[in-house]
Amino acid sequence: MSARLVQCRARRLWSVCAETRTEATVPLPQLTSIFHGIWRTLPRELRRKLLYRAIDAVAPPATPADRLRPGPVIVGGQLTTASGLGESARLCLDALRALGWDAGHADVSKLFLRPDLPADLSGKPAQPGEGGTLILHVNGPYMRYVATRLGRRFLAGRRIIGYWAWELPIMGPDWLRGVSQVHEIWVPSRFNADALPTDVKVPVRIVPHPVTAHGAVSARDRFGLAGDTFVVLTAFDMGSTYIRKNPRAAITAFRQAFGDDPNCLLVLKVSHPHDAVWAMVDLKDAIAGMSNVRLIPETLSRSDMAALVASADVVLSLHRAEGFGLLLAEAMLHQIPVVATGWSGNVDFMTPDDSGLVGYRLVPVDDPQGTYTVPNAQWADPDSTEAAAWLIRLRADPEFRRQLGRRARDAATEKLSLTAYRRAIGDSLGEPPGPTL
Repeated sequence: MSARLVQCRARRLWSVCAETRTEATVPLPQLTSIFHGIWRTLPRELRRKLLYRAIDAVAPPATPADRLRPGPVIVGGQLTTASGLGESARLCLDALRALGWDAGHADVSKLFLRPDLPADLSGKPAQPGEGGTLILHVNGPYMRYVATRLGRRFLAGRRIIGYWAWELPIMGPDWLRGVSQVHEIWVPSRFNADALPTDVKVPVRIVPHPVTAHGAVSARDRFGLAGDTFVVLTAFDMGSTYIRKNPRAAITAFRQAFGDDPNCLLVLKVSHPHDAVWAMVDLKDAIAGMSNVRLIPETLSRSDMAALVASADVVLSLHRAEGFGLLLAEAMLHQIPVVATGWSGNVDFMTPDDSGLVGYRLVPVDDPQGTYTVPNAQWADPDSTEAAAWLIRLRADPEFRRQLGRRARDAATEKLSLTAYRRAIGDSLGEPPGPTL
């Protein structure tokens, strides 16, 4: 990134701050968005080094096992951020409460400059000195940063469970930095567990997300979608890296399947588009000239996002890798057929009997955003032609589409239910004080 771009964003930040001092009208999300933009302008390796060096000397380690104190169960994470990590924490909090734990919460969204959902958290916020267990939905490289910001007094006496999701079969070395901050690691899939180095000494537990459909129903009018249109939905967060989510392959498959057919519509839902401006340019270039595509570059609430999923005929994900695949699981629970790459975390809950799993070949990782720069790592290059064939079949045969959707719902309900979640937790949290399933 150029120095000129940094200067431009800095001038914008100064202007907004001046406006805030005089009129107090500029909302916090706008300020944090500008700070985030300036930070991301710096080269990724420089950002990483600056951050790590700043926190290594002050990050509090995990409390020794003999000094842990009993207390409440707390769920920490980006609870007011529209992202997979944020949804991971919200699902955990909801599930534990449904299972009988009076779980408290610790929202760390502001620490990542991403409080972009309403702060309508119910229940008790976590307090320093409580002891107990903190389930922290913060990935390994950022554990020390969050521990530093939460502080020694807040963490003292608490047992820390790190809930981590990684999208490659080899875990990056940065992740090992977080091991010293936790007493146990939870991961959402076998794919994640296998990526952990064998010399990690803390217990590792596979705890799939307790995904729900949020009671949503189709709401095509809300999104301007015609009732008789065959809608294919592809959704992703630009912060989760554009190349990994691989929307160009989804666009190619849709074009192969339907061309310019006005009775078919590809919906591209993109969160945090400003995280990778170059990628948005590339995405718009990929759909240039297409009359049957709808781009939705905005943040949606949980309920609106669930309604969008329920409004689709098919959810399409030709990802290169997924740690789990929350969108795919939610679609299945909505009885929406899913066509997706048949590799990585999503195959824990997707099979050829209930989903359109697409073939692939493994290729070396090439990530311009730098998140997945790991030596010798590979990820999938899915077969767009095979995906197109699935789309054609699902449109042409409504009864097959309904049957596949029902099988998807039944499979996801069995594997991702509260009962399955309670079974996966095992004795890690003891018994809840309230009623259990």
